Amino acid sequence: MKDNKIRLQKHLSESGVASRRKAEELIELGKVRVNGRVAKIGAKVDPKRDKVTVSGKTVVPVNQKVYIMLHKPRGFVTTLSDELDRKTVADLVKDVGVKVFPVGRLDRNSEGLLIMTNDGNFANSLTHPSAHVNKTYRVTVKGEVSDEKLIKLQEGIVLDGRKTLPCDCFVAERKADRTVLIFIIQEGRNRQIRRMCEEVELEVLRLKRTEIAGVKLGMLPQGKWRPLNEREMRHLTNVNTERKEN
Repeated sequence: MKDNKIRLQKHLSESGVASRRKAEELIELGKVRVNGRVAKIGAKVDPKRDKVTVSGKTVVPVNQKVYIMLHKPRGFVTTLSDELDRKTVADLVKDVGVKVFPVGRLDRNSEGLLIMTNDGNFANSLTHPSAHVNKTYRVTVKGEVSDEKLIKLQEGIVLDGRKTLPCDCFVAERKADRTVLIFIIQEGRNRQIRRMCEEVELEVLRLKRTEIAGVKLGMLPQGKWRPLNEREMRHLTNVNTERKEN
């Protein structure tokens, strides 16, 4: 008899619940049950036979794949629900028609381009550490930025005992009391750019993501979303293809 079982986190991502990484977090938190029993990391399920629930809600596989970009404003957390009752990006995409989740994250005080989908495999391909997807940020910091600090940022900063990958970082604009920097990084560590700036004593006043893998935010208004077009999907699909080939 054919074994139709797949990893639980894969089933959750393919059903549009969350990315695989987030699905693993839900399992670790004890929020996922299989046939009434609390699931463990490494569990496998048969999507056609086993009943899977997340926080008491039954997981139903989705048929329609949706891919959108959102212009996330400051003040919103990049999650679908929040125990502190803060505003979430889910509040901004209620009219999409299906439940979508964020691909990667932007912290509460950051803004800009956020890709959202219900396709877990697609999300995993873009956020997997081996993907090395270019992400561009426009970062305003207080005061002047010396060449010495720029070089340190470009070469990498040690965070949590591990050095960040080398990145592009250059001055886009100088004003009397502030400097606008452009960062192009290939990682997605928690609050990475803010923490890198802190390590070289730069205070971040504003942080905005403007581009992911050649897909640009453009003139999309804050708080609004739109579907990704065919050209943008080709850019993102090419990233996935390159990763598989490597």
